[in-house]
Amino acid sequence: MTEPLTGRHVLITAGPTREPIDPVRFISNHSSGRQGYAIAAACAALGARVTLVAGPTALPDPDGVETIHIETARDMLAAVETALPADVFIAVAAVADWRPAEPADRKLKLDKASFSSLPLVENPDILKTISQLKAGRPGLVIGFAAETHDVEALAIAKRKRKGCDWIVANDVSGDVMGGAENAVLLVTEAGSEAWDRAEKGRIAEQLAARIATALG
Repeated sequence: MTEPLTGRHVLITAGPTREPIDPVRFISNHSSGRQGYAIAAACAALGARVTLVAGPTALPDPDGVETIHIETARDMLAAVETALPADVFIAVAAVADWRPAEPADRKLKLDKASFSSLPLVENPDILKTISQLKAGRPGLVIGFAAETHDVEALAIAKRKRKGCDWIVANDVSGDVMGGAENAVLLVTEAGSEAWDRAEKGRIAEQLAARIATALG
């Protein structure tokens, strides 16, 4: 029996990015990469060819998945663009919004002048960039929204602002970013759908099955 995602290419980002301040310090976040890695494995289990672009995590590469390891947001965008075309793009990664404008080539000494005036610039918006491609846009573009309050309203607004098809929103005010479980809200053009809290592997299986249904 042919699996439902056979012949499809699914491109996924996962984990955090690290934006260097100097050779020993960086800007990052608490993302463990578990949810993105689980989605990659679930899509591969349904027959998809999966490319996973992963920031620094402590996780082993998923079996049957091409995993590309990167450090920064700009590295991640370049890897995603190189991996296209894809039928589905899933932006699970918690990309750092900002990076130091000019990382120091030597370790900065701990004084107020070094850090209180550290110039920052915006990182590329990977989800928006892929969502708004004029040519070669994946047929289904899915973003993730990590929120601590007003989860549904912010997710609905993010879907419109980024131009993606779906948003998977989760409340990260607890231990979600480093934990083994997740409870998500799937936001599509048709509305919002709350999924019960479950292990991240189960959430991944639900999402992979929904993707397979959407692709027919």
